[in-house]
Amino acid sequence: MMRYINSSLAAILLFSTPLSAMANEVKTGGNTAVKKEGANAFSLPAANLPMSKRLDFSVGNSFFRNPWVQAPASTDARDGLGPLFNTNGCQNCHIKDGRGHPPEANDLHAVSMLVRLSIPAMTPEQKKALFKDGVIPEPTYGGQLQDFALQDQTPEGKINISYQEIPVTFADGTQVSLRKPKLTISELGYGEMHPDTMMSARVAPPMIGLGLLELIPDETLLAWVDEQAAANDGVSGKVNRVWDVQKQDFAIGRFGWKAGQPTLMQQNAAAFNGDVGLTSNLFPNENCTSNQSICSDLPNGGKPEVSDNILDFVEFYTQHLAVPIRRNVDDPQVKQGQALFKQIGCQSCHKVDVKTASSKELPALSEQLIHPYTDMLLHDMGEGLADHRPEYLASGTEWRTPPLWGLGYTQEVNGHTYFLHDGRARSIMEAVLWHGGEAENAKQKVLKLNRNERDALLAFLNSL
Repeated sequence: MMRYINSSLAAILLFSTPLSAMANEVKTGGNTAVKKEGANAFSLPAANLPMSKRLDFSVGNSFFRNPWVQAPASTDARDGLGPLFNTNGCQNCHIKDGRGHPPEANDLHAVSMLVRLSIPAMTPEQKKALFKDGVIPEPTYGGQLQDFALQDQTPEGKINISYQEIPVTFADGTQVSLRKPKLTISELGYGEMHPDTMMSARVAPPMIGLGLLELIPDETLLAWVDEQAAANDGVSGKVNRVWDVQKQDFAIGRFGWKAGQPTLMQQNAAAFNGDVGLTSNLFPNENCTSNQSICSDLPNGGKPEVSDNILDFVEFYTQHLAVPIRRNVDDPQVKQGQALFKQIGCQSCHKVDVKTASSKELPALSEQLIHPYTDMLLHDMGEGLADHRPEYLASGTEWRTPPLWGLGYTQEVNGHTYFLHDGRARSIMEAVLWHGGEAENAKQKVLKLNRNERDALLAFLNSL
């Protein structure tokens, strides 16, 4: 393990060059930003992270990257996988710390995409639980479908995605095609699902800059809510209010496609539990329902399977993954696209400038002027993107504004350009054209752009 850590540390020290001399608009992640291209552009620590803390980053990286195994095993710090799971390691979904993708035509498993499950709250007990838990899990399969199981065991089902092509025409006559996904589950391993089951496909989002987003003050988010309401221009975001397991109280949601998790610690622990089948002190129960005996029938990796120490290392790692710098900022076409981005109204939700809070515990992330291109708020994105599955205060048509920093690195990091919560968009422009609801006016302005203007807008977005 030390050999792995030392080699990782050497790479980190080589490539994480501070960029204090560069202009602020280049340094999207403030003083944490790094200059790195290629497949590992999302995998470096904050440039201003002290040498004394980079070993912690590397240890967290090892637990994020390396696979977990079935219990019992000689590797007792990393056993307890499953028995039902979506992946055996975090990096399998967040590929190269980047973006997941929907299954391709010949894929047997979704791997970097999962399906959330829930049912409507009908009884008084369910409605009471909904207030605290945000959703009512499907009675047999729980809150998400696990399409993997340990050897000789039965997975919960197989995720199937098919697409319907929908033509869209720009004002100049140029036509593009959007693909509308249809999600089905086959080969159910534990009986039929509840007839009112709500399903939502989710690809893994990029990991960069998450600690900076965590340090955006609550007051800033609430001020943006007020600002948008006062503007009265059709854009009106809101915060999600979710249950904080550690505080045993409600908090503003920040992470997940519907802002369903309040902190990175809870997001990570929930992913270990739901995605990898591992318990922790935050989520001490196995990810089986009372209708499934597989978890109690098979050995586990101890209680808890993910120690507080490991959770701390993984939290530190996920907090300090750096955002790579912007590129081509002085290109005239990029500058034209940046002006169009603002004129169209995209900055109403994709906020450019924000300062992180002061933090003695996280000095590298403290008081940084960053440019994440998100307001972290929930917005109604219209029927086209709706999953019809509420989560806490988020309705079936509402989604958290995703940050756009690092957008132009997607192809070289992940080898694809699939965007949006379920990866339906095959390009940045397709993602733009799926915008509706509060973003409908902005989308209509995009449809009126000529080819040169569209190319400029894309050049800007790819510069991020």
